[in-house]
Amino acid sequence: MHRTPSTKVTASPIRLELAGGLAAVIVSSLLLQAWLMVAPTVLAVSILVYVVMAALVYRFWTPDGEFGWANRITLARAVLVAALGGVLVAPEIIQRHGVVLAALALLVIVLDGLDGWVARTVDSESRFGARFDMEVDALLIMFLCIAVVLAERAGAWVLAIGGIRYAFMAAGWLWPWLQRKLPPSRWRKYICVVQGVVLTVALLPWAPGKLVKIALAVSLAALVHSFGRDTLWLWRHRALEHR
Repeated sequence: MHRTPSTKVTASPIRLELAGGLAAVIVSSLLLQAWLMVAPTVLAVSILVYVVMAALVYRFWTPDGEFGWANRITLARAVLVAALGGVLVAPEIIQRHGVVLAALALLVIVLDGLDGWVARTVDSESRFGARFDMEVDALLIMFLCIAVVLAERAGAWVLAIGGIRYAFMAAGWLWPWLQRKLPPSRWRKYICVVQGVVLTVALLPWAPGKLVKIALAVSLAALVHSFGRDTLWLWRHRALEHR
């Protein structure tokens, strides 16, 4: 049956993009393995993390139009996040090489600003790009929280910083009004960046422990405020719809 041309990306180019990312994960993890002298388990976990992300992109978040350079930068960020995720199975490495992991996380944060700039100036912004970027951000924050706990820089309460978004998503399955699209918010973006920066600094061994814990606590409070404000907005609009 003849099919008319579509703006939907064909499966083959998407597979090639994701396959390139997988190759990059393997290379970056091997480099980390050789540099930090970690076990092969790190490589296996990094690959697993990336494969799960790639499967979600391929199955649920397939973009319209070309994949584009902005999404390629986000894909590069996903590769680095997967490499960071692999290191989580080696707590002793996190404790000895906090500076290396902080530098890796900082690179991911810097590239976060770059992919948005490219999307606005070179490519067209898209719902897929925004979602892809947001999920990579969320996973980075979660992995950084785990790394901070494993490095014994703060207690398990820090996991709330990374877990609150996933709890919000789970609540959306129970109360669909929480899935409603929120209006753009600079405050929401700033809070996301602050979480990443504070968690990254917390991995630095020379950062004063008490100041680190205070900064993390303030970051968590700001995050709770941000989610609380968004939840209130969603609740009010839900109530209006049912009048």
